[in-house]
Amino acid sequence: MSYPYQIKSLEEYHAAWKKSVEDPEKFWGDIAANFQWKKPWERVLDWNFKEPSVKWFEGAQLNITENCIDRHLHDKANQPAIIWEPNNPNDPQRILTYAQLHLKVNQFAHVLKNNGVKKGDRVCIYMGMIPELAIAVLACARIGAIHSVIFGGFSAQSIADRLQDAKSEFIITCDGAFRGPKDIPLKSVIDDALVSCPFVKTVVVYMHTRTPVSMINGRDIWWEDEIRKIEQKGNPDFPAETMDAEDPLFILYTSGSTGKPKGVVHSCAGYMVYTNYTFVNVFQYKPEEIHFCTADIGWITGHSYIVYGPLSAGATSLMFEGIPTFPDAGRFWDIIDKYRVNILYTAPTAIRSLMAFGLGPIQNKDLSSLRVLGTVGEPINEEAWNWYDEHIGKGNCPIVDTWWQTETGGVLISNMAGITPAKASYATLPFPGVQPILVDEKGNEITENNVTGNLCIKAPWPSTIRTTYGDHERCRTNYFATYENLYFTGDGAFRDENGYYRITGRVDDVLNVSGHRIGTAEVENAINMHTGVVESAVVGYPHDVKGQGIYAFVIYNGTHGDEELIRKDITATVSRIIGPIAKPDKIQLVPGLPKTRSGKIMRRILRKIAEGELENIGDTSTLLDPSVVEDIKNGKI
Repeated sequence: MSYPYQIKSLEEYHAAWKKSVEDPEKFWGDIAANFQWKKPWERVLDWNFKEPSVKWFEGAQLNITENCIDRHLHDKANQPAIIWEPNNPNDPQRILTYAQLHLKVNQFAHVLKNNGVKKGDRVCIYMGMIPELAIAVLACARIGAIHSVIFGGFSAQSIADRLQDAKSEFIITCDGAFRGPKDIPLKSVIDDALVSCPFVKTVVVYMHTRTPVSMINGRDIWWEDEIRKIEQKGNPDFPAETMDAEDPLFILYTSGSTGKPKGVVHSCAGYMVYTNYTFVNVFQYKPEEIHFCTADIGWITGHSYIVYGPLSAGATSLMFEGIPTFPDAGRFWDIIDKYRVNILYTAPTAIRSLMAFGLGPIQNKDLSSLRVLGTVGEPINEEAWNWYDEHIGKGNCPIVDTWWQTETGGVLISNMAGITPAKASYATLPFPGVQPILVDEKGNEITENNVTGNLCIKAPWPSTIRTTYGDHERCRTNYFATYENLYFTGDGAFRDENGYYRITGRVDDVLNVSGHRIGTAEVENAINMHTGVVESAVVGYPHDVKGQGIYAFVIYNGTHGDEELIRKDITATVSRIIGPIAKPDKIQLVPGLPKTRSGKIMRRILRKIAEGELENIGDTSTLLDPSVVEDIKNGKI
């Protein structure tokens, strides 16, 4: 398969971007014509950011799985679609060709239908990084069910919150998962979550770790047993459900500036076209190359650049169950050597963590197959960029520094590998169809260069967020109400003299920890549930590995006085309520918090203290009790 829409030069990039802005309907209509449709569209784009309402390819009908699997069967049936590397390097790998993936997705689509799942139903998926996770996602899409994948590190309470919000009656899980040296008992976590979710009808359990599990009669069924029933019927085909272009494809929950997670909704057609277009162009993908995205499918990166983007392009996508440091810090390099990986797409956190082990783990590893390196999830610092370039790419691999979000569905700002210029720590130029602007606090556009501002987008791209599930007003207020007729990203950015963008971090009450968005309110709510906590405030601070760490200021009046034990108790509470991913890195017990006379916590002051800028706190005269600032400064960890 060749890609007629693959940009091949800087001149072609500038021409494509210009056309995409001047005539977006013609531009995206031409690209969409390369996909398989059951019915063509009547209109390419209809939008306004006030409501907001964004509709792409209205009137068209399709099924995304026909574009990800069926259309490749003619010439790619025996090509690997998914290569799976297990957590333990001594366990057998698995390779699924496009023909095998087609069979397995069809089988599981029948399983879902046999158990009462219908078009439009929400299906929660809580699994380890195994091929069955991708199969479950695609089977949901094939029958028109809306999948909601929940990262395997979330707690029972976090799962329950998401199940209740999506009103999901169906769950797909595993007995357990392997992650580095740990066995994670996924099914028992689901059981705990379901105590408060009696509306759940069916739990399908895949046996992976052989962890003992409790199977509830009438609710819980084994994946393998259900597949045998389909095999006994001769594995009949499952015709893909006809979906309207704007039908929801999936819900993915993300942290916001309030305590309740937001269910970001993406629709079928626009998401498909955009993830494919960005995958092919950002990485300059060549047919039969092996693309290794190290993300988890529980995050948007896994959805877009392990499953939908690569498979819709007929690519070979490598899935890895484990972590980069197990059984040692050379694991990524072993995998690249073993499979002759061509594209590596990972997070700056992983790069910084591996830098700390020195060059020993890289020695004697053949990385010569690598052609493109990528980073995702957070801004990459210059030191990590240079290490990645010199020691992994050997100076021969362009690095694509991709900026995007759960809400954007695909990459919005990035250089294209070897086509547009790269600059260390810069995402650089917007993708065709993407119109970024910088605004000041009042929403006035900043037109000059060498400036910092709040990053907004002034027109839709095909994979724009459509709504937040069950609460469209929340979508409007979070993304479209801050600045009139603009999508507000929540990020700040610097634009240099060449018009290249460098993301400077969140400007709202959301942290970016190891590339994962975590709302400060969500962490504060969890801390405040500890019996001895009176009140808390959470801010971010610079962290050498994670990029941003979580610093919690806590007023405590519990019974025992052992501060270290108190910190451990609070950490355990956060882990239980949200998951280990949200554990504070530092917890400072304080006598009070800096508040205005109206009771608002001045997080600006707390951020300065957490960052170590003790002499540059700013004006404290408006505080209810300015002396509390000195107490906090004196107790800084």
